Amino acid sequence: MQPRAIAENIYWVGLNDRQTELFEGLWPIKQSGVSLNSYLILDKKNALIDLSSDLMSERYIHMLEQLIDLAKIDYIVLNHLEPDHTGALLEINRMAPNAIFLGTAKAREIVANFYDLKEKFRIVADGEEISLGSRTLKFAAIPFVHWPETMVTYAMEDQILFSCDAFGGYGSLPGVIFDDQCPDMPYMEKEALRYYANIVAAHSSHTKKAIEKLANVPIKMIAPSHGLIWRKEPGRILSLYNKWADYANGNREKAVTLAFGSMYGNTRQYAEVVMQAVAEQGLSVEVFDINTVHISYILPSMWKNQGIILCAPTYEGSLFPIMSNVMNMAKIKKITNRTTAYFGSYAWGSMAKKQFETYCAEQNWTVIENLQFFGKPKEPEFSVIPDFAKRFAEAVRNAA
Repeated sequence: MQPRAIAENIYWVGLNDRQTELFEGLWPIKQSGVSLNSYLILDKKNALIDLSSDLMSERYIHMLEQLIDLAKIDYIVLNHLEPDHTGALLEINRMAPNAIFLGTAKAREIVANFYDLKEKFRIVADGEEISLGSRTLKFAAIPFVHWPETMVTYAMEDQILFSCDAFGGYGSLPGVIFDDQCPDMPYMEKEALRYYANIVAAHSSHTKKAIEKLANVPIKMIAPSHGLIWRKEPGRILSLYNKWADYANGNREKAVTLAFGSMYGNTRQYAEVVMQAVAEQGLSVEVFDINTVHISYILPSMWKNQGIILCAPTYEGSLFPIMSNVMNMAKIKKITNRTTAYFGSYAWGSMAKKQFETYCAEQNWTVIENLQFFGKPKEPEFSVIPDFAKRFAEAVRNAA
């Protein structure tokens, strides 16, 4: 893609990353890709807002050179120091010797550690303004959305919010950069939720504070560092992030995530019957086979739904390792206060049931059922499912 104007003398100078397989070394993006958005403002003083990764620095610099001699860049705004936004920093610093880097006090500490950049850095305070000539940039700290040094940059005259990771999403840009041009908004919003659950969810209280802080700021456009630029309906992505952040406190969807794993089919067989019984109670059930589906795609469902049913066998006396990973990641992402149940097959001594109970106590999950069966499930185990489904559906609907 080529540079694109988003306002007079303000340009998107981003790239699509279709090479990286795991975002942050954890989350699959090979299929969807991700955009690395950077922005250039040309004025009496020229400002570059966020950068790109070192893997794409050559292409990124070529984008910039179509618009400006890098030696004429006056400011480089570092909203967030994660390397997907700053990997090209050393090369840009070499080619822009007069540029001053701008960021929070915490950013100065991190950039010195990551890149040994100690000179040419200016701390900007929360609420501070800098004039570029005909435009003014204002900075607002939003710590822990999702690193401690994070801030956003606001172009006051144009009412554009450059938000870096906040209000972003997975998904390569489909040849266009704006929400009103996108041919498949449901897909991009789904990828934004996956991004939120994978990257931001654990910091939802800080996300709420950031949204509240920006509540009275007139915003015509939100330009994040990942995903679409929201110009037709910037309030849409704010509303979605606010809704997703609210799930941390309750008011979740009265729906169910059923995640199952199996070695020889016994637990899978039981999970299918549980799924059917719960669905017959009128609850929507999203089903994931943890043997084949990456946790990245399961977390969004667990994050938004009140009900969680986990079905997994034992493995060498303990909970199936893949399911342990699902539960541990849910713990890291602070998926708490859910309505839950566990079912699984075992062949000899098992601690899985106890491990599940311990986890639920730590996460404040309300356990409606915790049932293990020896080998292949038999009629007594199947006979409890209808009553369980009724109790579970009632508990999900009554949860705060």
